[in-house]
Amino acid sequence: MTGQTILVADDDAAIRTVLGQALTRHGYAVRLAGNAATLWHWISEGSGDVVVTDVVMPDENAFDLLPRIKKLRPDLPVIVMSAQNTIMTAITASERGAYEYLPKPFDLNELTAVVARALDQNKRRARPAEHNATGERLPLIGRSAAMQDVYRTMARLMQTDLTVVITGESGTGKELVARALHDYGKRRKGPFIALNMAAIPRELIESELFGHEKGAFTGATARSIGKFEQAGGGTLFLDEIGDMPMDAQTRLLRVLQEGEFARVGGVTPVQANVRIIAATHRDLRQHIDQGLFREDLYYRLNVVPIRLPALRERSEDIVDLVRHFLDACETEGLPTKQFDPAAMSRLSEHSWPGNVRELENLVRRVAALYADDEITVAMLEAELSDSTVLNRASSASGTLSEHTENYLTNYFNEFGGGLPPPGLYNRILSQMEVPLINAALAATAGNQIRAAELLGINRNTLRKKIRDHDISVVKGLSVNVKEPF
Repeated sequence: MTGQTILVADDDAAIRTVLGQALTRHGYAVRLAGNAATLWHWISEGSGDVVVTDVVMPDENAFDLLPRIKKLRPDLPVIVMSAQNTIMTAITASERGAYEYLPKPFDLNELTAVVARALDQNKRRARPAEHNATGERLPLIGRSAAMQDVYRTMARLMQTDLTVVITGESGTGKELVARALHDYGKRRKGPFIALNMAAIPRELIESELFGHEKGAFTGATARSIGKFEQAGGGTLFLDEIGDMPMDAQTRLLRVLQEGEFARVGGVTPVQANVRIIAATHRDLRQHIDQGLFREDLYYRLNVVPIRLPALRERSEDIVDLVRHFLDACETEGLPTKQFDPAAMSRLSEHSWPGNVRELENLVRRVAALYADDEITVAMLEAELSDSTVLNRASSASGTLSEHTENYLTNYFNEFGGGLPPPGLYNRILSQMEVPLINAALAATAGNQIRAAELLGINRNTLRKKIRDHDISVVKGLSVNVKEPF
């Protein structure tokens, strides 16, 4: 016998019995309570070495009891269980000082392992309760086991400044996780600044990150504050970190090591008071092997990894996600809709290559396009078919950079080891410019002034390119009439 006592509280007699038997088999003395009042009485008299309690009790919520327990006996580990297994449950458990949170149903071996760890740990980490979660709006949706693992990891990180790398396929919600880590963390009063590495020209990334001084380069007519300074006291989210150029990686590593930086063209050091959260859909280990990502930066960033599951790995969350998106549509003024059981089943069978983003777009589309109050399987089939084709095409083509690289490899192979005719740069640039200009003109209904603003170029430059490429613009339709090669 261990001589250690476990206090178990749950209003379900069957659960109390099962937990009592499991803990007794491991040599613990067990006391079973069916309400919070009895549990509090035992704790007040000094009984128990670990508490295992359900959140929802008939007389008092365990989350309301936790602060009193921590005040009276701060070293007493409290393990909370709950069938209301949302991210807010995990966050609230962490904020109120719970040692661990176990979503129901759980494996008994997991419970006994957590109890053993709690007994071995004499001091529990202190967590300030400055912000009490209300549960009115969930930053993340899903009750699956895969998402519970994510929630529990996030809950442990809320009151830290540890650097996090979030990985997962496109559309899994990496930025939502980053925002939740900020919004419910100790830096919540500071700014949340996001920068997508894949969306910034390589030559401008250092300026975007660290700012620049007046005259640092051509066009730098005034001092500019970078994202590190803008995020001061808060969180800097570096999305698609795998697309960061090597020279920028080197400078970022130096900032993380030294805690300060200088603006481009400057010498005065600026303190980097930010928490870094990075995200990528790429395999950074593979990038390291290919010489595309610094291994020392990887280890500096990847202090705590969070992997987001693909939607196909958490299909049981689809019902909750659909309801959430339908509520959002209704809030935005769209008619109230619901999916019939067969349609909901069809959604669960889909592979969702675009993940949660694809599901959200589908729900919004059918809510807007169909007049019926109930969405049926027949309505879904065409939408799912189109969605699958688009996602397969996107998956096949990869990023623009990858597509261009593959195209050039095939193009060079056509010359059997020789070189193509001179002027390759302008020919490739022409091929990229034409569809880009066509898309901008189509998006702006042929308005060249607006298209130039969209592209970020001077309207006279746009007009010259339209002439050079023989692009005909008529009532919003732009057609290239010259073969670019």
